[in-house]
Amino acid sequence: MSCESTPAPKCPDGIPAWVLTFADLMSLLLAFFVLLFSFSEMDVQKYKQVAGSMAEAFGVQREIKIKEPPKGINIIAQEFSAGTPDPKTTANEVRQHTTDDFMNFLKVPKPSAAFVDAISKEKDRLQLALADEIEKGMVEIKIEDRTIVVSILERGSFPSGSEKLIGPFRKVLDKMAVTIGSNPGEINVAGHTDSRPIRTARFRSNWDLSASRAVTVVHALMQEGSIPETRFRAEGYGDTRPVDTNATEDGRARNRRVEVNLVYDESLVSRVGPPEPVKSLPEEQLYFDAAEKKQQARADRKPKAPKPLPPLKRSWADEYSLESMRMKKDLPDTGIISR
Repeated sequence: MSCESTPAPKCPDGIPAWVLTFADLMSLLLAFFVLLFSFSEMDVQKYKQVAGSMAEAFGVQREIKIKEPPKGINIIAQEFSAGTPDPKTTANEVRQHTTDDFMNFLKVPKPSAAFVDAISKEKDRLQLALADEIEKGMVEIKIEDRTIVVSILERGSFPSGSEKLIGPFRKVLDKMAVTIGSNPGEINVAGHTDSRPIRTARFRSNWDLSASRAVTVVHALMQEGSIPETRFRAEGYGDTRPVDTNATEDGRARNRRVEVNLVYDESLVSRVGPPEPVKSLPEEQLYFDAAEKKQQARADRKPKAPKPLPPLKRSWADEYSLESMRMKKDLPDTGIISR
């Protein structure tokens, strides 16, 4: 047997022909993706909005320190500077300025002095019209900012656990409707109850009772005062907004109420009228007026009557001399003693 092995076939010289084609394809693909990446753009504004909304949603607020001036929005433009930021303006100052602007936007302007005077006059009109009910403790009136709040207590207005008005109380709503109907503005009627739960066939909870009472007052005001329904809004709060404690009977009685909120704006001044200006007089006129008042006071002052002198006590010597003179001259007894 021969130990000689079979010789291996010789490999051809050089690389296969397909390798060159594959290398060209890879080079072209690499160049294509490099061009795509270099011309790509990123929407920085949209990215900041999305990042800010996520930070607010999760309650996270990050402070990003500025280390270098901002660059462009694409790869090529990043080689050029957009400008040098002002070193005096820091991130905290910008955030504080933005917060102050937002808080100023939320602030409600204070009412003018003329409006305060006009709404006070309107409150006086209501108090005059409902004087008897206020004295009996059935109605309370107060001013809260731009609103006159008329609180109708349950006492004398609604039966316990019912939304039906007591007959005589309709006259009270009639007077109120006539007074508030002349001035346009929103009329928000809100019903309130105490903390004692209620569950009947008609009312499932205090929410139903408070809302039903508010709607009843709305219908009564519309019928009595011919006020358009577009001015009204009925609300029911149940026992969620008490004005007094629910631990006592008096406190629970104050919590069972229907509030008629009369919301006014600056146009109330033109209907009620501006406040009367304080008249100022010159100093000379004030001086003469004061002098005239003093002179009149002196003229009106009555002179005091002189006090009578006390009677003199006669001694025995006076009696003797007076009797002697009377006997000699027959003088009448005048009661005057000469000394």
